[in-house]
Amino acid sequence: MQLLGIGSRIRHPEFGHGVIINLKTNGYTVTFMDEGVKLLAFTAPFEVIEAIEPDGDLVSLLDVEQALSRVLQKWGGLTEIVPLGDKWKGGKLIMKPGRTDLASKEMPIDAFFHKIVMVRDRLRVLEQRVNASGLDDEEKVSIQQYITRIYGSLTSFNLLFKNTEQSFVGEKGGVEA
Repeated sequence: MQLLGIGSRIRHPEFGHGVIINLKTNGYTVTFMDEGVKLLAFTAPFEVIEAIEPDGDLVSLLDVEQALSRVLQKWGGLTEIVPLGDKWKGGKLIMKPGRTDLASKEMPIDAFFHKIVMVRDRLRVLEQRVNASGLDDEEKVSIQQYITRIYGSLTSFNLLFKNTEQSFVGEKGGVEA
């Protein structure tokens, strides 16, 4: 089987004349004059009218972007679904000021919980950026300790999480026996 490059012209028995506009891992993307854009397997039946040698780079930018997006979604933790504890679903947070001349503020617990999870996710991204930065090790450790203390301050909200493994964890205090 001869591998064809972008710009190669072909004739398909069903779709007619076309030009290869992209190479994918599973075949060619071809624009046909009458049928529009179609994906053809490398083994599909067609006649080569004019063959163009493929470039050394057989992966399109779109393929790279899509693959990177899938990796980030899988491993970035940015799209993680974090469930609210069952006992809090449908509840509301009521903030009552100490002064009687001011009105109370109510907020659905689900919305409040979502904001807490967003803070946690942004802290994780900050940690990743610190680790990947050009800072020296001492500066990285200093910033990491500060982030850990922030997590510790947020442990008060752990009662909202359904799954304890998704809760905030700060510095472990004391010496274990």
